[in-house]
Amino acid sequence: MATKESEITGLQKAAILLIALGPEKSALVFKHLKEEEIEELTLEIANTRSITPQIKEDVINEFYEICLAQQYIAEGGIGYAKELLEKALGADKAMDVIGKLTASLQVKPFEFIRKTDASQLLNFIQDEHPQTIALILSYLSSTQASAIISSLAPDRQADVAKRIAMMDRTSPDVIKEVEKVLESKLASLVNQDYTIIGGVDAVVEILNTVDRGTEKHIMETLEIEEPELADEIRKKMFVFEDILLLDDRAIQRVLRDVDNNDLSVALKGSNEQVQNAIFNNLSKRLAVMIKEDMEFMGPVRMKDVEEAQQKIVNIIRKLEDSAEIVISRGGGDEIVV
Repeated sequence: MATKESEITGLQKAAILLIALGPEKSALVFKHLKEEEIEELTLEIANTRSITPQIKEDVINEFYEICLAQQYIAEGGIGYAKELLEKALGADKAMDVIGKLTASLQVKPFEFIRKTDASQLLNFIQDEHPQTIALILSYLSSTQASAIISSLAPDRQADVAKRIAMMDRTSPDVIKEVEKVLESKLASLVNQDYTIIGGVDAVVEILNTVDRGTEKHIMETLEIEEPELADEIRKKMFVFEDILLLDDRAIQRVLRDVDNNDLSVALKGSNEQVQNAIFNNLSKRLAVMIKEDMEFMGPVRMKDVEEAQQKIVNIIRKLEDSAEIVISRGGGDEIVV
């Protein structure tokens, strides 16, 4: 092991950081890494015999400074980050931290409008071509995008949603041209590779945030124009784990229509939080019976679990459509009249 912080490789620093974090937090980090990265880190951790307190402290401080810089960049760009880091760490240290990030940092296109008020942005883009609006919304937060798409003319809402869902890859040249239309400069660190944006997941996230009326109008239009796309979006809009968004009364209403066998299989593949939410809304006798069924059924194919969970999700969506239950969501659904 190197004796100076400057002599330590990035892999060694990562291993030291994970050792310092401890097994529980390191396990959470591993969930977000690729298999080969986990293998490399595991091997490095195994080969790390001793770490001086000074090296450990230096690595943790470097990690903290980089996290701080990334947070500032996300909030206001590189200039904003540099200004705050200079106040916190001094000019030389700030440049050093920013310098370490520039090799891998990718500034998102349209970063300049991510902090713009949605109503102001709407006035700026509402007359653009639906494809241009779709491109811009794909890069915004779901909160911003949902506020904008909800305010578009009804005949444009579904069109823009469809374009987001069907968007795959966009050339950097096209992105630059759109940014020019929005009278802004593209950040110098944008990756020149094709940028993957949009897609079904993007439109699902937006639709999960808009008010129910907007969502219903968009989905009904898509079901007529693009039935297969509408079906794919609907399947992803409410996943089984989202049952936690329901209050106890709604969960109890859903459970009245759920087959006990489907419930046992569905819960077999769910997390403890979801299981507790279900069991707390069953009678003690039925909860015990479901738990026994889960225990005695043994291993269950993931395909069977997903099918059982989808049946329950379909029941939830049906009950929401008939206004028998309310799913907690953004927009107008939060208003009580």
